[in-house]
Amino acid sequence: MDIEVRPAIEFDDVAAVIGPQKPTSNVCFCLNYRLGSTEARKLREPQRSEKVRELCHQDPPPGVIAYGDGVPVGWAALHPRRDTSFARNRLIPHVDDLDVWSLWCFRVRPGFRKQGVMHALVDGAVAYARERGAPVIEGYPVDNAGAKVNQTMAYVGTRSLFESAGFTKAADTGSVLDGFPRVLMRLELG
Repeated sequence: MDIEVRPAIEFDDVAAVIGPQKPTSNVCFCLNYRLGSTEARKLREPQRSEKVRELCHQDPPPGVIAYGDGVPVGWAALHPRRDTSFARNRLIPHVDDLDVWSLWCFRVRPGFRKQGVMHALVDGAVAYARERGAPVIEGYPVDNAGAKVNQTMAYVGTRSLFESAGFTKAADTGSVLDGFPRVLMRLELG
């Protein structure tokens, strides 16, 4: 499969990967860290979809989409940290005052997993952040030491995924997900 990663500017493509399967469902739609959990919890369909549609038309958009042979197959949330709830998160430390971009949520559609989509998403997110002038990109994956991570909780990625893309551990965090500590991984883009 030929994988290409592009900015998430097409709402229908974003919805195909992270949107609700049924119109009555109230899925995350990757808004919790983008808006803050309180505001995100208040949004219900169809307002939730409309908020994501609005974000797709902002600059920068809310993330990147992986296309496998032209079909949307994966998602990664990517945005300047200052405009996310990570800017105020007490469990995820600030390493310095650089205007870092955060990479925090991944989803690969069933049927396309174990084909390199996650690696392509990280590489594509790094390339896009670099193109936009970000000095640093950071992620907050679980440090699972090779242990199996529940598929539902794997949305943050793993330390080894980030390490394979050249990120290094910059700090421990106070966050735990599915019993695994989360670490702050960084990559200098300068």
